[in-house]
Amino acid sequence: MSLSGFTAPWWFLLLLVVAALVGGYLWAMRKRRQDTIRFSNLEVLDRVAAKRQGWWKHVPPALLGVALIMLTVALMGPTAEQRIPRNRATVMLTIDVSLSMKATDVEPSRLEAAKVAAKEFADKLTPGINLGLVSFAGTATVLVMPTTDRTGVKQAIDSLKLAEATATGDGINASMLAIDSFGKMVGGPAGAPPARIVLMADGGQTIPRDMDAPRGAYTKAKEARQAGVPISTISFGTRHGSIEIQGQQELVEVDDEAMQEIAKLSGGEFHKAASAEQLREVYDTLGEQIGYETKHTDASKPWLVLGTLTAIVAAGISMFTGRRLP
Repeated sequence: MSLSGFTAPWWFLLLLVVAALVGGYLWAMRKRRQDTIRFSNLEVLDRVAAKRQGWWKHVPPALLGVALIMLTVALMGPTAEQRIPRNRATVMLTIDVSLSMKATDVEPSRLEAAKVAAKEFADKLTPGINLGLVSFAGTATVLVMPTTDRTGVKQAIDSLKLAEATATGDGINASMLAIDSFGKMVGGPAGAPPARIVLMADGGQTIPRDMDAPRGAYTKAKEARQAGVPISTISFGTRHGSIEIQGQQELVEVDDEAMQEIAKLSGGEFHKAASAEQLREVYDTLGEQIGYETKHTDASKPWLVLGTLTAIVAAGISMFTGRRLP
């Protein structure tokens, strides 16, 4: 039973007719009572009054009025919000594999924890979503083009290897090119399917240093927004992570501000994950957001059924008590 919206609200005017019928019934009852008192012998009236149906005689018309209201609501086409699995969408999982991902502030390491969470995300994503994979460090590589086959994606996730430098903008660009190519291949009369990039990284961009450079992450995020592809960013790790480089410990802090700005510029959402458990929770949230959509579906059937049943009950009571229809 829903009244959240209507596809044919002009049928609401029919309720005025129902209101007029109710008013006419009340007027007829009042006039009948006045006529009865005016022309009847009061002594006889008092003796037979106890044999009358009393308030029961009003039940069938009342139920009939309720039935008419319900049937009118059904004609108005009520709708209800319903979450349904998407059967047409593209998601590019874009993972940072720079050397900072070997930090052990997240056990057993940032990269290994990311692999486990990413594979769980692939498994839980609704079957109709086409999932692809991009890895990036100094350069970006499209490992898997969008597909509904989760096995290939998970195998590619297992094969992720660390490399030097961080070219976040290149990672976004490679994901955009994959989305565009896939959209042209599968797009029909309805156009390319809606797409989103899920970007998981732990550090700041190093190639190029300027985030607003032509290859920079901020520039590519703006291009993604223009293409209608939001970026959901996951800032993974802590500010206390470190790695060993040439025998020395180097601090590899997470750049939350940059990841937040990328999400903002692209029209996406920012997520923070400082542990493997938090990363799984973020992926679960994204799976719900990406895998399902809310649509307004027809909700007139319950009103139609109840209206019809109420009218039948009204007719039944009227036939049983007064041997006539209301």
